[in-house]
Amino acid sequence: MGTAVTNGFSVQETHGILLRPDNQIHIQSDGLGWSDLYASNQREAPYEAHFGSVRDHLIILHRDGPVGVARALGRSQERRVIPPGGLFIMPGGMDFGVRLEGYLDSVHIYVRQQVIEEVARDLGLNDCGLELVPRLGVQDALMEQLVLNVLEVMQYRDPTSRVHLDYVARLLAANLLRKHSAYSGQAADSVGDLTRAQIERAIDFMESNLSEPLTLADLAEASGLSPTHFARRFKAATGVPPHQYLMAMRVERAKRMLLKREPIVEIALACGFSHQEHFTRIFHRFVGSTPARFRRAAQN
Repeated sequence: MGTAVTNGFSVQETHGILLRPDNQIHIQSDGLGWSDLYASNQREAPYEAHFGSVRDHLIILHRDGPVGVARALGRSQERRVIPPGGLFIMPGGMDFGVRLEGYLDSVHIYVRQQVIEEVARDLGLNDCGLELVPRLGVQDALMEQLVLNVLEVMQYRDPTSRVHLDYVARLLAANLLRKHSAYSGQAADSVGDLTRAQIERAIDFMESNLSEPLTLADLAEASGLSPTHFARRFKAATGVPPHQYLMAMRVERAKRMLLKREPIVEIALACGFSHQEHFTRIFHRFVGSTPARFRRAAQN
């Protein structure tokens, strides 16, 4: 049985930037049950303020600009003009001040500290490797791509996307540790490959729970592994990430059910899709046809 959707990571756990009344919020992840990361897309108005620390780690992606941003860390101050694609990274546990000098379309991502710790263990990093470094205006193509991927998933408001988001959260954590931490050595894998039995247990669990809103932790638990270890080794063993494998299994079940003339809305729910529109979009991505067209073609 999949993990029930909860309130998850809330905006009330963030620094408070997103609660400023001048912000025009476009979309936030509140209510989606995401526990490993928080996301928000908004139009920020110029401001200057100081924020107390939180435990989790903030990534801000600038989607337009350029715009001037000044940052204060203790007595240290720095200002940069940040272009589109620039990143502002603030590790957890730090107070900071910021002055935004113009309007900004931004995406804020918060990554849980426990995800950072989990990924660090899997990479074999010692305690000093957990110390993330503040960044102001850096460019990181992979980080930008991951943040935009989170934004795309959030826009669909799909509660069945948890495996995908849990996976992306760990990719974000790994990138933070590799490129934006105090660790200067070579990250190493601390565990070996998945056994055939572990892979089979994970796949059997997917097959038995296709209609459920599964999480990465659910799949990892079925194999007796941490989510990070499972996600990385499952992809190495099968060639695709767990969420893509799971989605392909759901599409294959849907294809079989379509041949039996069951109502499409019932097929969508039975195969773990949140609603018929979501089912149609994913089915078309995998098959190149809508469910209705696939059914008509099979009947001819």
